[in-house]
Amino acid sequence: MLAVAVVTILFCLAAANLVVRANWNELEDGVLWAVQPEGVVAAEVAAGTPGEQAGLQPGDVLIAIDGRPVESLDDVLEAAHAAEPGTQLEYTVLRLGSQELRRLALGPVPDGNEGLYRVLAAVGFFTLLIGASVRVRRPGDQATLHFFWLTVAFFGVFAFSYSGRLDRLDWVFYWADEVSILLLPPLFMHFALAFPERSPGWMRGQLGPWFFPLLYLPALLLGGAQVAVLVRQDPSGAGLTGTLETLWGLEHLYLAACVLGGLAIMIVALGRVRSITSRRQLRWVVSGAVLGGVPFALGYAIPFALGVDLLPWIELTAIPLGLIPLAFASAIVRYRLRDVEVIIKRGLVYTAALSAMVVIYLIFERLANEIFLGGSEQHNQIIALLAMLVVVLLASPVKTAIQAMLDRAHYRDRYDYRRALVGFARDLNSDLDLPRLSERLVARVTETLVVDRMALMLAPLDGEGRGDYRAIRATGFDPAVPPPPLSRSSGLGQRLQGRHTAVLDDPVSARRFPAEEVNFWRGFGINYFVPCVSEDETIAVLALGRKGSGEPLNSEDMALLAAVAGQVATALENGRLYSQLHLKAAELERMREFSDSIIESLSDGLVVVDLRDCVVRWNTGLERLYGVPRAHAVGQGLETLFDPAFLELLRTARRGAEIGTALYRVPLLSRHAEVPRRLLVNAATAPLLTPDGAVAGTMVILEDITERVQLEEQLQITEKMASIGLLAAGVAHEVNTPLTGISSFTQMLLEGADPGDPKTRVLEKIERQTFRAAKIVNSLLNLARPGRLDAGPVDINAVVNDVLALLEHQLKTNKISVRKDLAATPPVVEGVEFKLQQVLMNLFLNARDAMFKGGWLAVTTRAVGDQVIVEVADTGSGIPAEHLSRIYDPFFTTKAAGQGTGLGLSITYGVIRDHHGSIECDSIVGQGTRFKMSLPLAAALRERSTTVAH
Repeated sequence: MLAVAVVTILFCLAAANLVVRANWNELEDGVLWAVQPEGVVAAEVAAGTPGEQAGLQPGDVLIAIDGRPVESLDDVLEAAHAAEPGTQLEYTVLRLGSQELRRLALGPVPDGNEGLYRVLAAVGFFTLLIGASVRVRRPGDQATLHFFWLTVAFFGVFAFSYSGRLDRLDWVFYWADEVSILLLPPLFMHFALAFPERSPGWMRGQLGPWFFPLLYLPALLLGGAQVAVLVRQDPSGAGLTGTLETLWGLEHLYLAACVLGGLAIMIVALGRVRSITSRRQLRWVVSGAVLGGVPFALGYAIPFALGVDLLPWIELTAIPLGLIPLAFASAIVRYRLRDVEVIIKRGLVYTAALSAMVVIYLIFERLANEIFLGGSEQHNQIIALLAMLVVVLLASPVKTAIQAMLDRAHYRDRYDYRRALVGFARDLNSDLDLPRLSERLVARVTETLVVDRMALMLAPLDGEGRGDYRAIRATGFDPAVPPPPLSRSSGLGQRLQGRHTAVLDDPVSARRFPAEEVNFWRGFGINYFVPCVSEDETIAVLALGRKGSGEPLNSEDMALLAAVAGQVATALENGRLYSQLHLKAAELERMREFSDSIIESLSDGLVVVDLRDCVVRWNTGLERLYGVPRAHAVGQGLETLFDPAFLELLRTARRGAEIGTALYRVPLLSRHAEVPRRLLVNAATAPLLTPDGAVAGTMVILEDITERVQLEEQLQITEKMASIGLLAAGVAHEVNTPLTGISSFTQMLLEGADPGDPKTRVLEKIERQTFRAAKIVNSLLNLARPGRLDAGPVDINAVVNDVLALLEHQLKTNKISVRKDLAATPPVVEGVEFKLQQVLMNLFLNARDAMFKGGWLAVTTRAVGDQVIVEVADTGSGIPAEHLSRIYDPFFTTKAAGQGTGLGLSITYGVIRDHHGSIECDSIVGQGTRFKMSLPLAAALRERSTTVAH
């Protein structure tokens, strides 16, 4: 708000100054009159003025004007105001005691070059507007405040100029001009020292705390001296003009010294700053200061201070001073500084073209005069019109040629690349391979524009505005951090869909988008987005970073990219449609291959015949089953491939069957080259239908059931054997009873028998045969009843260590660490050791399979009362809650097909139950699983058994 208020006040004052200068026509005689004791005395007479021409001299006492007495300076001013330009006035003066009459005509007060003043005032208005706009756009930047006051000083120097009538308003203009010209030098020097920002405290440490006050001290002294001269001037007025001119010369010398000193400081800083942005800013600041300040300082300020006579046109060197604030503003705002080059280059192009047109016009006119008028200097309108027509016709080609020359000089070896880029984009339409097309495009653009990174982002193929733009080719990015997708719903995505370029390197353009979005893409080094539009739809985006030197892209670069993007859009659309077609064809091919794979993967044989019973398809299963190679079978008739009996059965089954039929246990003799095999097959037929439902042939599927029939026969034998076993068990049970009696009675008889008695030998034979019969009966019982294993004391800690030792290598291979917390006193249970080993083996292997990325396996044993607690925990994937109730069911498994039988936990559960124990499971998906087993101690089990026996 302060900047706006200051600008408003200064604009009003400057406008008043312009009005006063335009409307004031004061007349003067060229004499500086002063009041002295003698009266109104001529203190100074300016050369070339009416007073000097009339012979007036310093020291003359003015007595009267046109016979009216002069007693004060007001009488002189009143006479001047009453006169008209050219009016003759009679001055009665007293010189050396005698009166003289001098006639003179008053002339206008010299107002300098009024046209130059207006030009400078326009430059001042322009400068102040620049300063105000920079301050408004960046109110939080300290450099913009300093720059604003610098432009205010420029404005005061250019826009304020006192008229000479020296009323109150004129004194305001005078002091505004003086204060501005006094403050401009130290402000310029101060700005040169402070911009761009250096390390904190560098000025305080290197220049000292008193440097800046001393920098402004000369301005304060010169201003004070001027105030003292004007306030305490000699009543005679002698030497006033000379003193003021001396002070003005010192002011200009001070200005020239500060301009050249500030320029030197910035040139030194240009070689020291490390920031690319700061170096770019300083380069343009130095350029503006050199072009605007050096001509003024060397051509006007220093000669004026030294009292050298100035040429009339030398005051024009003040006009380029307007380049200084323009360059400073560009550097502060950092707004597309590279465009300054474009502006300069275009200005040079138009200037050179205009100059060439003038030269062509003069040459053509001169030649026409020589040819048609014999060299006459007389102006001929027809020749002039013809010369103008020639200039108009040649304007465009000449401008184009000059533009090409400057482009070649500016871009050097990149010129041909830039020209070739547009042709390359047109030629892209001939390349339909999207990956190769994108690779060529990214490589050519980065090579031409020398950008540090680029990504080609392609829209999805839905065509309905869904999905994100995703990079299909990128360069200059970290392979581990590729460019992310660009959402269509984001601020950038919506602008690109509106077919507008997005520039994040420009603070003004970046304000259109959310700050977090801008910072996100700047973090990836992307500052420019150019849409590729095809049929009013943005199908792709060119995302680019800055140039390799760190400089931004200029408007010519963006225009070149926009021109290329149109051609790229067409090429990408063609390539995308071709890729889509290629994908469809590949999909159809995959479907065909998939169908072929299904047919070839069938374990059953498949033969497809046409309406003439000629084979058109013969799969690998049938080749393996029947022994006839596919190459030999395809194209042959069924009658040449199968025996007549099989064909007759097949044709009978097909006859009258519209939807196919089936044959069971059909005998078939294979044609294997080594040994033909007799097969039993199930044959199924089905009509081969076309898409419109017409019958095109027949499919025949042959299923080999030879082994199945054999297995069925074996199963029948097994069932018979089982029946025999049951029968044997019954017979053995029935026979064993009388055998026991016979054996008992025989042993009783032998106890009292005489060894020498022949009957004793008979009894012994009966006993031996009884024992033999008992063994045979026991053998029959073993056929129907498996043997039992004896249980004993088992150390659970030893079982855990033994199983872990067996699995140690597997656990290490799977990056599984084991944590054991075993009871200090080995807990002993009553059981079968290998059965308990099988339980822990199943649990450990399940834990291993659940931790496919590695983890921890924890095993804990402890005795609690008369129970041994064994806990096995893992950090694996866990078991879903809905499956916990089924984990002990036989054949139930959560593992992939072929990785588990579903019997491990079922067997584990059975073994624990057989050992009079219990098992529980707790599991959380993603965290792990814990099994808790409880087995009775051996002493407690024996005690319990004893109690039950009693």
